[in-house]
Amino acid sequence: MKVLHVIPSVSRVHGGPSVAVETMTRGLQQAGVEAQIVTTDDDGRGWMDVPLGEPILRRGVTHWFFHRQTQFYKFSLPLTRWLAQHTREYDLLHIHALFSYATLPAARFATRAGVPYIIRPLGTLNRYGLIHHHQRLKQISYRWIERWILEQAAVIQFTSEQERSEAAELGITTRKVVLPLGVELSTAAAAPASTEWLAERAPFLVGRTNLLFLGRLDAKKGLDLLLDALAQLKREGLDVGLMIAGEGEARYAQMLKQQTRALDLESDIWWAGFVQDAEKQKLLRAAQIFVLPSYSENFGIAVVEAMAAGLPVVISDQIGVSEWVAQAHAGVITSCKRGALTAALSRLIENPFERATLAANGMRLACETLSLQATTRALVDLYQEILAERRDAAKNEWNG
Repeated sequence: MKVLHVIPSVSRVHGGPSVAVETMTRGLQQAGVEAQIVTTDDDGRGWMDVPLGEPILRRGVTHWFFHRQTQFYKFSLPLTRWLAQHTREYDLLHIHALFSYATLPAARFATRAGVPYIIRPLGTLNRYGLIHHHQRLKQISYRWIERWILEQAAVIQFTSEQERSEAAELGITTRKVVLPLGVELSTAAAAPASTEWLAERAPFLVGRTNLLFLGRLDAKKGLDLLLDALAQLKREGLDVGLMIAGEGEARYAQMLKQQTRALDLESDIWWAGFVQDAEKQKLLRAAQIFVLPSYSENFGIAVVEAMAAGLPVVISDQIGVSEWVAQAHAGVITSCKRGALTAALSRLIENPFERATLAANGMRLACETLSLQATTRALVDLYQEILAERRDAAKNEWNG
């Protein structure tokens, strides 16, 4: 089985989607599926320093990079030409994104070549995603482009029941499945960070109960709520610190820094910047509680990474993975309100026994349900089912 994964960018500055597609394809490779990625050289505001138009092996997976001409919509003429020439060489396409250019030629050339494709919308069909960032433009694009792409797909893959239920409001009749994302447990099982490691980077956090936010600095992540909650926890006399790991749009990051100063939290927050691999694991091990109060999140891969690393989690009820967390009693689920978030954090800060219980349940959930091995098995089964249905349909058409 040869599967091509199409995504506008795999730059780590874009957060979860980039991490997820590379993790997913590594899992598929390990399961015997020949999985490749085609994308652009987009790196946020600039371009990645990678060879273009030739196969590159990155972390065990073949990548094809093509130059993007525009930052908005990530248009790429070389990517279009490559897809026109090579789409028919694959048994199936797995397309990650909507409202971005690469999705359109991938769907069109797959349809022309008779190659089935799966669409993973990345949360763009959620209510929050549809009304924020270019709302009017999205309405027009959905009517003339995205709706056709969705209707021609063999399957729409959602990563949570919450994401599927919100998208159902659009009335698309294409088959829909819920398949969660997984984490590589070997990566999560890193050695604990030493006190010296934290002391070298943020000595003012040593000995405190430290919260960790890990993700893109984006308005939808609820960082404004988290900063307000931290200020309230300080007023209650709790010795708590916050580690913020991630990057984002410079203007929004500056707004967060201004809020930090206004709340007198500069000596309580470590802005760790973008972290990955071993440094990310050490950061996870240096925290006592993971927190993500997003206003909208189709899944929340960072939550699973935190649970796999042995952290109790406090997350909003707008995060897709919250349904699994609640069922497994692996964390505290809260609304996107400052008071509710503050109360949830205060409860865990003052109750180390509950933290340990939630952490143990979270590790079990990550290992048994949300590991890369478990999710890959389900994905391979879906691929095989789609291809079998396509073969049966072609046989019936021939016989007819």
